[in-house]
Amino acid sequence: MARAVHAFLLALRDLPQPRVLRVLAQSLALTLLLLAVMGVAIFWSARWALAHWQWLDEAQQDVAGLLVVVAILAGSWLLFRAVAIVVVGLFADGIVADVEGRHYPAAAARAVDVGWRQNISLALASLVRLVGGNLLALPVYILLLVTGIGTPIFALFVNALLLGRDLEAMVLARHPDRPPLDRPGRWSLGLLSAASFMVPVANLLAPILSAAMAVHMLHLRDGDEKR
Repeated sequence: MARAVHAFLLALRDLPQPRVLRVLAQSLALTLLLLAVMGVAIFWSARWALAHWQWLDEAQQDVAGLLVVVAILAGSWLLFRAVAIVVVGLFADGIVADVEGRHYPAAAARAVDVGWRQNISLALASLVRLVGGNLLALPVYILLLVTGIGTPIFALFVNALLLGRDLEAMVLARHPDRPPLDRPGRWSLGLLSAASFMVPVANLLAPILSAAMAVHMLHLRDGDEKR
């Protein structure tokens, strides 16, 4: 965990860099656009279904529409991590290359170029794992609702496992000859990343911060010379 905290602090120092800020702006804009499109599509689909099947009168439809809006806003907070990590996956090579180039030039010189096809493949694989893992955990989430705090704690545990693997894969794509992180290292990387996604406002920075942290975790473990 100490190495993960060190990597997290180093990643915080990377945020003000121009290229990192540019990727942050691009990925955040695309993430919010996708969430907005999804929200509008869900709202009008729900309105159309209520009007088409005539389940409610006009006044009740207005109330139902308001409830749908509230549900969409709540769901957007939950969906943000899923959409954000996929979007960041599309920009992953740029983030990893920038952090490596500034801090670990020798490792950057040996890195393999990752094409857009592989970035898309990594992003889709991340989405499949995220959706599949949380669907499998859904019965446990429901059972733990009675505890009040059990569901978010278990969700943090599940998503820490998923995020650690996804972030590790982003970096190892450029270094296929290197061994993966050990289990404690991957777990601590995922835990800090998943926790940052749960903090309002900070979660907007979490995808880029997590990617930078994964770079530092791998190279600190391998003893690459840092500058």
